[in-house]
Amino acid sequence: MTVSARAMAAATPASRDRYVDLLRVASLATVVCGHWLMAAVSTDGIGNLLALVPPLQVLTWGLQVMPVFFFVGGFSHALSYRSLERRGEGRPVYAAFLRARLQRLLRPTLVFVLVWAALALLVQLAGADGGRLAGAALRMVTQPLWFIGIYLAMVALTPPLLRLHARWGWGAFAALAGAAALVDVLRFALGVPYAEFLNFAFVWLAVHQLGFLRADGRITRPAVLGAAGLAGAVLLVAAGPYPLSMVGMPGEKVSNMAPPTLALLCHGMWLVGAVQLLARPATAWLARPRVWRGVVAANGVAMTAFLWHLTAMLGVYAAQLAAGLALPEPATAAWWAQVPPRILLAAALTAALVACFRRFEAPRPAPAAPPAAPPAARTRIAEGAGATGSGPAAALGTTLCLLGILGLSMTGLGGLLEGHTAVLIAFPVTAPAAIGMAVGGAWLVERSASARRVRLRG
Repeated sequence: MTVSARAMAAATPASRDRYVDLLRVASLATVVCGHWLMAAVSTDGIGNLLALVPPLQVLTWGLQVMPVFFFVGGFSHALSYRSLERRGEGRPVYAAFLRARLQRLLRPTLVFVLVWAALALLVQLAGADGGRLAGAALRMVTQPLWFIGIYLAMVALTPPLLRLHARWGWGAFAALAGAAALVDVLRFALGVPYAEFLNFAFVWLAVHQLGFLRADGRITRPAVLGAAGLAGAVLLVAAGPYPLSMVGMPGEKVSNMAPPTLALLCHGMWLVGAVQLLARPATAWLARPRVWRGVVAANGVAMTAFLWHLTAMLGVYAAQLAAGLALPEPATAAWWAQVPPRILLAAALTAALVACFRRFEAPRPAPAAPPAAPPAARTRIAEGAGATGSGPAAALGTTLCLLGILGLSMTGLGGLLEGHTAVLIAFPVTAPAAIGMAVGGAWLVERSASARRVRLRG
């Protein structure tokens, strides 16, 4: 049994920061719409509209909102971990925290991966894997999973980073930002090989740290933060080796996204400042019951919609080809004329896919609380839970999930039978191996803490 959006909305405590829930939904929705717009599909394959029309790359300064999602994640992780610590649930706090934060993320993700792996295998057995469109689709459909891998790392590192935040506050953010700047110096000025990959950690964890600061009410001057970030991004792009686009472009020598750069961190700073400036009017708007119910309902399916939105878009193009309709060349007048109906159809198909798979993301009712035990018994329970509720097991499971999902985002699902590989942190990985790591890691996380321990706030 799942909990309805109406019931969840009615049970929302007055102290909840509803604006954060809106930001989570809005950031994922913006990414989805951006992907639908940027995908330039033709009979030759799948390209990127922004690469075909470079002046449109300035739109990424508004459409690249993944920093907002990670910022919201930092806020939620801080509340959740502190809530669990205050409740004093014995030794396996870390395991319970990981399980609680990852359940609703890993379940829909693994269902998506397994369904698409089965489809990819069928396509390859049918001999269609070599086609340009089919091959491009199998490579493309898993690419957005990179952000889930990064998010898993943020969850796993929350406890130590939260301790650094408690001691240093803005200093912890400044240290991560400084490390990101140093990495770019090593990369661009000194040419140190592989140094750039360190910024997958420094840039995104710095944005995550801003979420900690918001949780403590320490972003008191959002206009200053936003102005500093915007000025820094403009200066770096204008004077440095940084491209205009805040998302990756095919064939470019330097990307702000993969690996992330200091310019992307500045971009994230100005986005955080901007959304903070909108917090007061948005919070007043969210006080309306109908609006809040809509946000709650959207949050309940946001990850499922994100996972399947590219599938929906590819389905629209496949239906167009099956109907014998020609695919116009991207960025032509005929192509632009098809954009509105194509996006509407993709949205409708996404809604249908969400209806099929939403149950894997839907929250379950909290299990009934057991009868209160005397203090000595509670101590024995907490100590005994260490046998099944293991922090190291949860950390290992999270690491395996992280590596598996990142690996899958790089390999795609083409060439399953041929053993197609991609290099992940200097090691070759195949799609079957990546799937195995993700499934095994999820099993470890699921088994690392009992279900009654993980009803967290935030």
